[in-house]
Amino acid sequence: MLAAISLVAVALASGRTSHGRPPWQASAAAALPGGLRAVPRGGASGTRHAAARGGSGESRQVQRLIALGRPIYCAGRRGNEVALTFDDGPGPYTRLVLAKLRKHGVHATFFVVGRNLPLLPRITRQERALGAVGDHTFTHPLLTALAPAEAGWEIVRTQFVLARASGGPVFLFRPPYGARNATTDRIARAHGLLDILWTVDSADSLGANYQQIERNVISGLQPGAIILMHENHGQTVRALLGIFAALRHKHLRAVSVSQLLTDDPPSTAQVKAGGLGCGVRRATSYNGG
Repeated sequence: MLAAISLVAVALASGRTSHGRPPWQASAAAALPGGLRAVPRGGASGTRHAAARGGSGESRQVQRLIALGRPIYCAGRRGNEVALTFDDGPGPYTRLVLAKLRKHGVHATFFVVGRNLPLLPRITRQERALGAVGDHTFTHPLLTALAPAEAGWEIVRTQFVLARASGGPVFLFRPPYGARNATTDRIARAHGLLDILWTVDSADSLGANYQQIERNVISGLQPGAIILMHENHGQTVRALLGIFAALRHKHLRAVSVSQLLTDDPPSTAQVKAGGLGCGVRRATSYNGG
C-alpha cells in the first residue's frame, strides 16, 4: 500500500508516468481508501467502450456532446423532461433521498465524491438504478487551483472507483463549485467524460431553507432544465415533496441527465453558447458544490 502511494506521489510531482504520459492517462492500478482498489479493465478507454455497447452506456447523442469538449448547462427544451441532480454524496441523507425518489417514481443523477464511497459502499448501485451516477472528484477540491496532474488524478481515480462500485461505466462529470477551465475540460474529454453544469441552482449549499429551495427549483422547472441540489442537506430532503408536486402540476418528467440529453439533446450552437444558450446569466457559478 505504501509503495503504491509513493509511486503515485512521484508521478504527480513529475507530471508524468513511467511511460511518459500524464498521470491521468495511466491505466495502472492505484491504492484507494476504504479497501477499494483497481482500475476497470482497459482504463478509461475501456470504460468508454463498455458504455458504447449499451446498458448503462452513453447514447450517440451523448457521445457527440462529449466530443465537443464543452460543458452542458441544459438540454434542447423541446420535450417534457428535466434532470434533478444531487451532489456530494453518499452521506447520511442518501438512503432517505432514494426512498423518496422510489416512492414517487422520480429519477435523478448523483454526482459522487470518491472519498465518500466507503461510507455506503453499495449505495451507488441503487443510485444508478434510479437514474445515473457521475464523477464529482475524489476530495471535492477547487480544480482550477490545482496543478494539472493533481486535477487529473482527482477526476480519473473517481471515474475508475465509481465505475467499480456502481457496476457500470461513468461518463458524466461535474466539477466542484462549477469551477472549470481549459485544462479540466481537456482532461474530462480525454477520458470520455461529459461536463455537466446546471440551469438552476437550488441554493441549498448557501443555507437556503426548504421553502426557498422549493421556490428556486420550481421557478426553474422548464423543459430541458438541469437542477443543482445536494443530497447532504436535510432542508433539501424536506423540499423534495413540493418539487415532486410541481413536476406533476407542470406535466414534467424527471429523468437522468443522460436520458434527458439523449431524448432532447442541445444543438451544437446552443452548447457553444455556454450558459447563455440555456438562459443562465453567469456561465460559471461558485455557489454550487
